[in-house]
Amino acid sequence: MSACLLISLLAFPGHQETRPVKVFILSGQSNMVGHGFFESNPERNGGKGSLREAISKGRFKHLTDKNGKWRERADVWIQYFEQKGKLTTGYAAGPDCIGPELGFGHVVGDAMREPVLLIKIAWGGRSLAVDFRPPSSKGTVGPTYTELIRLSRESIAKVGTHFPAWRGRSVELVGFGWHQGWNDRVDEKFVAEYERNMANFIRDIRKDLNAPNLPFVIAETGMGGDQEKDETALALMRAQSAVATYAEFKDNVAFVGTRAFWRPVEESPSDQIYHWNNNGETYYLIGDGMGKAMINLLKRRKR
Repeated sequence: MSACLLISLLAFPGHQETRPVKVFILSGQSNMVGHGFFESNPERNGGKGSLREAISKGRFKHLTDKNGKWRERADVWIQYFEQKGKLTTGYAAGPDCIGPELGFGHVVGDAMREPVLLIKIAWGGRSLAVDFRPPSSKGTVGPTYTELIRLSRESIAKVGTHFPAWRGRSVELVGFGWHQGWNDRVDEKFVAEYERNMANFIRDIRKDLNAPNLPFVIAETGMGGDQEKDETALALMRAQSAVATYAEFKDNVAFVGTRAFWRPVEESPSDQIYHWNNNGETYYLIGDGMGKAMINLLKRRKR
């Protein structure tokens, strides 16, 4: 069986394009939804912590054109529920926000010859222990897990409908990105079972999407950075990291440390710890790290 989900959408016989659209699913809770501000606003701590501020300091210049307008990628597209279009800012909690999708999409788009589609399916305030609970963990299957599978299948099957320019092309699911954990890390019981639930989640996602060994990237729930002292939070981070060390997940699951991307309140638009203080640079770096980890997994798969 193929290591990836391949769905043919051959609407036009004899279509000459042979390279498939490469699909990545991005899921999790509110920090995958994305709460990072990309524009500077003087009312938000003088504009500190926005992606625009980082660009003004010489970073991430590739995100804007010569006129300072946010760039749209012609080779990377995104579907976030009803929002669909070329990858740029605004596919997040609001039109003024970004999530990890922006950094992720730029990395994978630069690395791949084929067109890329990001399917982002994420909701705020969801736990892995209850809402995303996978079937293999027993108990009641999480309603959010069930909805994630349904929407993933539907979105992949309807790529030709949602993106008419791609009608007639094959579609290949090649990776899954995960950024979630706050609703678990504030509950000791949820933390105690997180490692098992995360491993089962990966196994069940692959089974239910018919994608054995689907490359899977876990981004750490690293709010608080290296100064974090809360043992429950630290235990959850250790659980996320541990899953990637399983023998069965060698070269097909990667853990991305994010604590270095934490920016304190003094350097950020807000003091919303659970949303990375709404720091746009932070969200971009998380996505960038996830994208680099994903490309490394894809390279290993080809060996």
